[in-house]
Amino acid sequence: MAQNQPFVDIRHAQKSFGKVEVLKDISLTVERGQIVGIIGSSGSGKSTLLRAINDLDPLSGGEIWLDGVQVNKKLPHRQYEAHINALRQQVGMVFQHFNLFPHLSVRDNVTMAPMLLKNLSRAEANRLAEEQLDHVGMLERIEYYPSQLSGGQKQRVAIARALAMKPKLMLFDEATSALDPELVEEVNLVMKKLAEQHMTMIIVTHEMDFAASVCDRVLFMDKGVVVEEGPPQVIFKNPTQPRTREFLRKHIEGAS
Repeated sequence: MAQNQPFVDIRHAQKSFGKVEVLKDISLTVERGQIVGIIGSSGSGKSTLLRAINDLDPLSGGEIWLDGVQVNKKLPHRQYEAHINALRQQVGMVFQHFNLFPHLSVRDNVTMAPMLLKNLSRAEANRLAEEQLDHVGMLERIEYYPSQLSGGQKQRVAIARALAMKPKLMLFDEATSALDPELVEEVNLVMKKLAEQHMTMIIVTHEMDFAASVCDRVLFMDKGVVVEEGPPQVIFKNPTQPRTREFLRKHIEGAS
């Protein structure tokens, strides 16, 4: 990768679902080791933008580059499948719902992808799973099944599963919004630990306090555009755009 090239480079991203334009000419960059938070109302395009980064929601127009490689290349089907599968191994994604395999133990949920996609031996994958589960405080639950775990524990396993692929980039799509309030902090602590280790992360979140304490930059999205972006102390304390101020006022009033 060229030294002057951003780690994540989104160029004129546009996405439509039928006649509804969800993303409208969005351009932004993320540097290696940076933590970027994305906030905004439901339907503003936050999750669509996040999912476009690994081509889960392919763009209608524009380009996305990761570490000097274009993600959304136009390729013949077989070449595209090989290309995108290789890229997705470099991107960990944690969704609002945990997407664990209910019939597999915690151990097997975490070891499956490294064994299938990286051809690790079972012994190697087990060591990796134990390391990552210990990292998120779930090693003692390694033989449990998802039905035996709380929501916060399931989400921590989902994070360990993503980290087991040794990704360059972590994407979090409202990772705590499906959790009971008392379980949110245990997941946030794991994400804060990743931030301390300078993992590159893009985090869609509705938790303003978390974004303010963890993120290097915060983007406010509304109706498919980035209305305002900047350091959290500016976005949360002194936003320049009226729409940002309106959103934050309503969010703070709603949370109080």
